[in-house]
Amino acid sequence: MIQSVQSLSAYMRVVMAAVWLLVAGASASFAHPHIFADAQVDVLFNEQGEIAGVRQRWNFDALYSAWAVQGLDTDGDGEVSPEELQPLADDNMIGLAEYSYYTFAGEGRGNAEIARGRDARMVFDGTNLILSFTLDFTVPQPVRQAFEIEVGDPEYYVAFTFAEEDAAELVGAPEGCSLEVNGPRPIDPKLEEELFALGPDVLQLPEHLAEAAKNLANVLVVRCDGEEADAAPATSNVGRRGGSPFVAPPQEPNMGGSTTGILGWINTQQKAFYQALTEALQFLKDDWNGFWALGGLSFLYGVFHAAGPGHGKVVISSYMVASERELRQGILISFAAAMMQSVVAVTFVLVAAGLLRLTSFAMSDAAHWMAVGSYALVMLLGIYLVWRKLAPRFGGKGHAHHHHHHGHDHPDHDAENCDHCNHAPEPKQFAGRDWKAQVGLVMSVGLRPCSGALVVLAFALSQDLLPAGIAATFLMGLGTAITVSVLASLAVYFKDLVRAQEQKGGKIWGEVLITAELVGAFTVFGFGTILLMSALWG
Repeated sequence: MIQSVQSLSAYMRVVMAAVWLLVAGASASFAHPHIFADAQVDVLFNEQGEIAGVRQRWNFDALYSAWAVQGLDTDGDGEVSPEELQPLADDNMIGLAEYSYYTFAGEGRGNAEIARGRDARMVFDGTNLILSFTLDFTVPQPVRQAFEIEVGDPEYYVAFTFAEEDAAELVGAPEGCSLEVNGPRPIDPKLEEELFALGPDVLQLPEHLAEAAKNLANVLVVRCDGEEADAAPATSNVGRRGGSPFVAPPQEPNMGGSTTGILGWINTQQKAFYQALTEALQFLKDDWNGFWALGGLSFLYGVFHAAGPGHGKVVISSYMVASERELRQGILISFAAAMMQSVVAVTFVLVAAGLLRLTSFAMSDAAHWMAVGSYALVMLLGIYLVWRKLAPRFGGKGHAHHHHHHGHDHPDHDAENCDHCNHAPEPKQFAGRDWKAQVGLVMSVGLRPCSGALVVLAFALSQDLLPAGIAATFLMGLGTAITVSVLASLAVYFKDLVRAQEQKGGKIWGEVLITAELVGAFTVFGFGTILLMSALWG
């Protein structure tokens, strides 16, 4: 008994180290863009030649726009009028006030204080949602050398770009004033990586990172009297936000994300596919031949979505490590979970948007609680797996997949008739015994619909292209299933290698396999716990 406790203690130290690394990796999460907006800015001067404020127009991407206007056609005439959109515009302005309207201005080291926004108005042209509003500075700002106006979300939940035409204009400016329009500028890759490694609990950027983050924003530079002086960058009170003033489908926390290396490349591809999907759906409205482009993009989006950071692939792969499963079962589980995600996404949009006509706020809340349920199921599945691995060591009824002995001198003994052998059983010996865990795994991963699929479906519904949206959703699921199957296969291959070494007489490999299974079980539990806590209190 003492030896078992000591052995268990050793295992627990390894497991807790793995869980600690998991938690540390989770704190390095970041949010890649989920909303895209083209910004136009008018710089407003008063009669004294001072900058009194700015007037802005933000043109949102078609997918987000379709999501945001859900349930707002209150008179049922098939069009969403500015009057019907006014409550959403007012709500957006209340939320934007908490984030300085994503607008920061000043000259030198000054920081122009912005009064609350006014004259907010929204228009939906059938494809894009446009928000316009005016911001007044509390104190009008004279232009002495170079006055900078910065528009951007430093965490890229909302990705702003200046519109290609008429991005900015000086209104009422005295003679001799000029305007320079600057898009995002490159920064040192090391500073970029450090910037995105900060956790969401960091409410104020360190000074050197705040300066670096300014380069990632869109900046207008106003100069008057023809002066070309170099101005020190304005200091903006840009903090690390914990949310967004806009209502998009809840995003899955990305574990260990990065804007550099392979994960950065994957996130870049996700952004490109997201925008391309919008264009493909718009093209499809005029020409059904565009379905082939839409289908291919949807499939590739699913591949890249699954390859990026996220919880589904980690949970399934960890489950495969923790459980005795054949490769065929791993592939079936991966496909079942992905297809269930697609079914849930289609059903959710049909019921919430099509039948109940819920607003985007209500739909986002419902999707959030579905995500909470998914993470809770992952945590419970992890508890079950951990119990199954640890219970036999305390005389419980969990599944002990490994039987150890000492002094076994018959390597050629028939394995099937040896009830005290050092090797692990073949996967087929346990096939079908753990169907409850398999169902729980599929439910826990599949209950949370892909956010990309939700907005594509909402857009397709708004454009009377629902069949194409449903097909695109299942093609996304197919791409996701293939990628996750590859990862699950790698987990099974790893176990087969270890099992082969154990059967050759390497007793230490039995311990390695047991430890790997225990770490896999704790990984499922750890991910579920972290994601649940993040969803409830993040």
